[in-house]
Amino acid sequence: MMKKTPTSTKDSLLNKEMNDLPRLASAVLPLCSQHPGQCGLFPLEKSLDAFAARYRLAEMAEHTLDVQYYIWQDDMSGRLLFSALLAAAKRGVRVRLLLDDNNTPGLDDILRLLDSHPRIEVRLFNPFSFRLLRPLGYITDFSRLNRRMHNKSFTVDGVVTLVGGRNIGDAYFGAGEEPLFSDLDVMAIGPVVEDVADDFARYWYCKSVSPLQQVLDVPEGEMADRIELPASWHNDAMTHRYLRKMESSPFINHLVDGTLPLIWAKTRLLSDDPAKGEGKAKRHSLLPQRLFDIMGSPSERIDIISSYFVPTRAGVAQLLRMVRKGVKIAILTNSLAANDVAVVHAGYARWRKKLLRYGVELYELKPTREQSSTLHDRGITGNSGASLHAKTFSIDGKTVFIGSFNFDPRSTLLNTEMGFVIESETLAQLIDKRFIQSQYDAAWQLRLDRWGRINWVDRHAKKEIVLKKEPATSFWKRVMVRLASILPVEWLL
Repeated sequence: MMKKTPTSTKDSLLNKEMNDLPRLASAVLPLCSQHPGQCGLFPLEKSLDAFAARYRLAEMAEHTLDVQYYIWQDDMSGRLLFSALLAAAKRGVRVRLLLDDNNTPGLDDILRLLDSHPRIEVRLFNPFSFRLLRPLGYITDFSRLNRRMHNKSFTVDGVVTLVGGRNIGDAYFGAGEEPLFSDLDVMAIGPVVEDVADDFARYWYCKSVSPLQQVLDVPEGEMADRIELPASWHNDAMTHRYLRKMESSPFINHLVDGTLPLIWAKTRLLSDDPAKGEGKAKRHSLLPQRLFDIMGSPSERIDIISSYFVPTRAGVAQLLRMVRKGVKIAILTNSLAANDVAVVHAGYARWRKKLLRYGVELYELKPTREQSSTLHDRGITGNSGASLHAKTFSIDGKTVFIGSFNFDPRSTLLNTEMGFVIESETLAQLIDKRFIQSQYDAAWQLRLDRWGRINWVDRHAKKEIVLKKEPATSFWKRVMVRLASILPVEWLL
């Protein structure tokens, strides 16, 4: 499945053993043996590639599928992947599906059906007791239900894993008619895959997770070969078009032929202690603290791409300390018009002027592009109609973080998060390149005028266009955000 390399004499001794291994393992292990201590990485920028990786790897699975997500939508891509999990189970693959329960309304019947298969087990993180009137749960059990599992991983046969910012749904994979969430995942082989598998097990058996049979009534005695998902899921024209488009993509050909150009780099998994779901994780164990301990302080530059950027007073102080040391900081986040959670924008907007005064560069993604015909899906920074959903940053052009962590209090203190720290100049250069591209053709640059007011500068045209108000927003939306910015709810954002 990965880029093939010539087989040496030393490797020939392993050939017989490799023939007895699962197909993925026999392709992956010889490559890993040539890069001890490193992981082979392929960044999944394009939305179609991100879906194709999950769908085709599920088809290739022979032993295990460990799948962990915050959101799984009941739409075209979500149903296709549910079908792929069931098909894998029917081939004899053990499937473990771990979902956060906050985003499962309407899925109970589907989850029941999947869980009734003897080779599929579904578990829910911090499940709701009230299945129909879920808001009641926040009244009776707020402290627990306010803590969610934001992790995202897809691990196949213990040898390949996908980690990043994407959930499961049409908006993340450019399917259907949903606006696209621009995002980034990375496919990995090597030592970090075992770490992801171990981390999945930590969550699978933690106190915040319940087997579906403890939450819902799951029928027993169903014959495994009789368990079927609705045939209509595969029979509509849109689904056929999307699958044909996937099958003809260059990525699929490289994946199947074993010619993906991998980036080999030292890679480390960071993941929150699942006790965070109970509010019992030690502060020093929280992902952001460990993240900065491992990555250290930048000496030259840090580029941050975050869909939700709520720096808080402490975060702003930390950023300004870096600026005083000569570090150049640039941040790309959603504009108010592109943000799918407008109230979160309030937690960012209140800090913009201070950051700009101290020299931090701020860029806000536009909701649409005038040049969408030439600027097709580029993944991290989006396309026409896109909303930024990626969570990544690079330090000094050498180290990259890719994962689920947003720069906001919810990711820091409430939700569990995960991601990879990757020591790779090649990957850092890719992130930086996309960042620079977005500054000119996908985002407004924020500047202060001589009166200290924020201007939004469009640099895509031959001549700079300066806007004096939040672009592409209504008066009432701006008023709502301004009111939200003075409420004491920042810790919830």
